[in-house]
This record gives sequence, C-alpha cells and structure tokens, in this order.
Amino acid sequence: MTTSPTERVHAAFERIDEVDRPEVWITLRSRDDVLADARAVEARLADGAELPLAGTVVAVKDNIDVAGLPTTAGCPEFAYTPTVTAPAIARLIERGALVLGKTNLDQFATGLVGTRSPYGAVRCAWDPERISGGSSSGSSVAVALGIADIGIGTDTAGSGRVPAAFHGIVGIKTTLGLVPTAGVVPACVDYDAVTVFAADLATATAATRHMVGTHRGDPRSRAWPATVPLAASTAPTVAIPTSVDRTALSPEYRDAFDRTVKSMVDNGFDTVEVDIAPLLDAALLLYDGAIVAQRYAAVGEFVDAGAAGLDPTVAAIVRGAKSPSAHDYVGDLSTLAAARRTAIDLLADVDALVLPTTTEHPTIAAVQQDPIGINRRLGTFTNFCNLLDMAAVSVPGERTADGHPFGVMVVTPAFADQVAVDVAARIVGAPPTTLSDEGIDVLVVGAHLRGFPAASQLSERRARFMGDVTTSDAYRLVDLHTDPPKPGLVRHEPGEGAPIAGEVHRMAPAHLGTFLAALPVPMGLTRVELSDGRWVLGFCCSRDASEKGTDITEFGGWRAYCASHTGVKKSV
Repeated sequence: MTTSPTERVHAAFERIDEVDRPEVWITLRSRDDVLADARAVEARLADGAELPLAGTVVAVKDNIDVAGLPTTAGCPEFAYTPTVTAPAIARLIERGALVLGKTNLDQFATGLVGTRSPYGAVRCAWDPERISGGSSSGSSVAVALGIADIGIGTDTAGSGRVPAAFHGIVGIKTTLGLVPTAGVVPACVDYDAVTVFAADLATATAATRHMVGTHRGDPRSRAWPATVPLAASTAPTVAIPTSVDRTALSPEYRDAFDRTVKSMVDNGFDTVEVDIAPLLDAALLLYDGAIVAQRYAAVGEFVDAGAAGLDPTVAAIVRGAKSPSAHDYVGDLSTLAAARRTAIDLLADVDALVLPTTTEHPTIAAVQQDPIGINRRLGTFTNFCNLLDMAAVSVPGERTADGHPFGVMVVTPAFADQVAVDVAARIVGAPPTTLSDEGIDVLVVGAHLRGFPAASQLSERRARFMGDVTTSDAYRLVDLHTDPPKPGLVRHEPGEGAPIAGEVHRMAPAHLGTFLAALPVPMGLTRVELSDGRWVLGFCCSRDASEKGTDITEFGGWRAYCASHTGVKKSV
C-alpha cells in the first residue's frame, strides 16, 4: 500500500469536494468518523493483524445495512437505522476496509437508470447529461470519479453491471447466494445479488473473494461446490450472440462490440456464434411474468400506504406486481427451470458467453420522456442472468467511435465465477486473479508440468496454475524409464537431496479424486515439503520403483533434464 489508511481517507474527502456530486450520497459520514476508523485500522496493523483491505475506502448502496447509518432504499419515509451490519459489508470491514457512506440508488433497487430517486438523479461521471445507470448508481459513480476504491451494489436485473459498462469500470455479479444478502432490502429476494464495482479487475476480485461465504442469516446463501471449476481453458472458446441478436444494440454499441470481438480473436480467443433467443425470452419473465410478484412481497404494503417520497414509476411497478396469481407464478418457475437447462446446454462446449453489457447510453432527458421503454432495453442482455442462476462479470470493451466507454459481459453457469473472471482478465489484458480460495493445491514435477503430455489431465479438470515452486532439499528425482517418460520424486532425510523444480496447481476436491484414481503404478500422492516451508499434496513413487530408475537430481527438475536429453525430449 503506497498510502496509509488516514492518507487515503483524506484523499477521498478531497476528491468529494473537488467533484461536487452531492447526488451520489444519501448519507455521507463525517471525515472525522472515517478517520477514526482509519486510525483503528492502523493500530490493528501495528499489532500485527493481517488486513488485506487496509485503508481501502468503500461506498455502500443504501439498500444494504451498515450499523448506525440509516438505510433508506431510496425512500425517506422507509428509513430505519440498523444495529447490525450486513455480513457482506462486515467482512470487508473486518479486513480493513473503511466505509465512506451510503449511496443513492433507484428507489427500492427498481430500475437500471439511476434517475428514480427523491434524492436526485445520479449523473454519469464523465457526462452529466447522461444517466449513470442503476439501480446501483451512486456506488458506481463514486468509483468512476475516483472517490471510492470499491463500490458495493446489488443486482437483480443488471444493476451491478449496467452502471459499470457506462463508466468503463468493472462490475462483478457472483452466482446467487455466494455473497449473502442478509441485511439487504430485497427487490426480488430469490434473484438478488450483492455486487462489486472497482476501477480494475484485481480490486473487484479481491473484494468479492472476501465477501463470499455462507451466513446463517441468509437461508439462500450457498458455498462453493466440490466440483467448482477453478480456471478457464488455456485457449478459451467463447460464445457470442448471432448478428440477429445484436440488432438490439445502438449502431455505436454494435460497432464497439464487433471491434471488441475482433480484438479478442486477435488475442487468441476462439469464438462461436450462438442463438441466445431462448435466454432473452426467459428474461422477459422478470418484467412481464409473475416473478415480478416478488417486488410486491418485498415492499408492496409500504408502497400501498402511499408515502410522499415514492417515485411514481417505482410505485407503479411495485403496485402492478400485486396482480399475478399463484398458478401463474408456479408456471413461470417451471419455464425458468427449462430455460436454465437450455442455458447449460448452450454453453456446454465453451468457456463462457460474451455479450454487450447493455444496449445504449441515453441522456437523463430521454429517460424522463420514456422511463419504462428505455429501462427495459438497457436490461436486454443482463435480465436473464439471475433468473437462470448464472454468474457475470462486466469489463470495459473497445470504446465507441466517439471515445465513450463500452462494456462487455462474460457470463458463465452457476459457480463458474472463476472462469468468468479469467476470461474477463484476458479480454482486458489484466493478470489473472484468484476469486476463490477453495480447492486443494497439488505439486507436479514431471509429465503433468505445463507443456508436457499429461498436463491436459489438469486442464480438463479446470485446475488452476498457482505458480512455480521448488521442494525442500529432502528430495531426489529419478527417471523411471517408463513409456511415456515420467520421473519419480522420492523423499530422503533433509539435506540428502536437492530442491526440485515443480508447479503447484489447485483442483476442486471432487476433481482431485478422479485425478488420483487415474494415476498409474507406481505413482501416488502424498504430502511434499516445499522450500518455503509449505506442505502440499504432490507426486511420489516407492523406493523400490526409484531404485530401478536413473537418479537425475543433479538437473534440478524434469524440464531441465528433458531439455538436455534429446531422446527424452522427443518423447514428451
């Protein structure tokens, strides 16, 4: 960290004064209060605490509880002051993050425009005539203006992705339930997700990683499954919408998307066109189906009471959500179940689906003239994701011909969030970042090294390369003279061997089981000591097998040995 927590807080408040965007905030904490938190973080650091987010400043959407700060959900009469912080935010604070305040939003998180608030329309960070996008408007603009490092929003129909696309920043919407929604005012409770905005993918991924985890206060929260894929393919193949599906885009956005796809191909992606019409049809249920009844279940009684601060468009939507019948709702759930199966089949042979995040970037005046129609169009490509239990990451694509931001969205099936992040990183040319700490680290020292024949056994299981390592000096390496060639790693007493070069790959627990079952005799897995003191699972062989081979410890690793022995090199 280049600045201290207190220095970062001072910089944030100086930026707030500089940009003069009061509509971003519903409740902005005082500088003194945030500085007190910063000094507490510095004290924890001085005591030796590990705080990976120390001094990171956070803007929180005002439908998420922060103890002691009012939660309004964008409606003054609805306001209450919670005594408990939502677990998603509490986990950030525990790791050293500093909350600046609560941000403006489309009332009750109903909208993709950022204009449906009695606290004022939130203007685009780079053009005050244009909308910011919603409903997580204030959080996205706080990041885009350089005030906050992290913006926390929610996403039901695209609220954590559309504003990101408008501002050229990153928006991560995880698989439903990975980030608990306890302490969140619901919009559609079964389809709500807590989301992250950041200026770069690494920051957004780090924040998301710390927020993930089940919570007893959220019965819908979920853990990573044993089969979670931990990496995208080394040579990703992505699906893109057909030219027909792209007609929903404005001409400027269509051109930007086509250039983005070309750039991806130039950078090693394979692409296949797919018909996403079934997904877009399913998305209509969010507005036109009985699913909308969840909005009435959330705040309908309050809206019916007729508070003075209600936005008329939001009130009309919520009141209209009272009419669907129970059998219509059940029918829509069946339709969605079928659509989820279709989505899984559609993406079965690709790493991800890459779409434009949204369709156009309208002005505030245009939205005021057509508040429903434009809002509906903006969610064309985002609305289906939560309904179909999919993960999505929005990142900047190629800018429009006028130089304006344009966002693309990487969509994957549930729990393939890491794959979405990996593909997104490759699109923007960013280093890979790890979203999940799940999985088991495995050391490979021979035929499973990258570029060698058995490496495909790891990539097929979506194992994640975690780095090059060496063992401690208690190991010797032996050429077992097998076909295909492979070495054996044998443990001796400390100092009786040498550091042996290898790689660590992380696998999902269930995939490790199938990997172990496929190991040929005389190979096995055991704990191996690394030169940095860690112990990880690694390949080994029996002493009997090693005595029949040739000791090649002097080469320091299988790769170096193969490079110096032509016959072995050709075999691999």
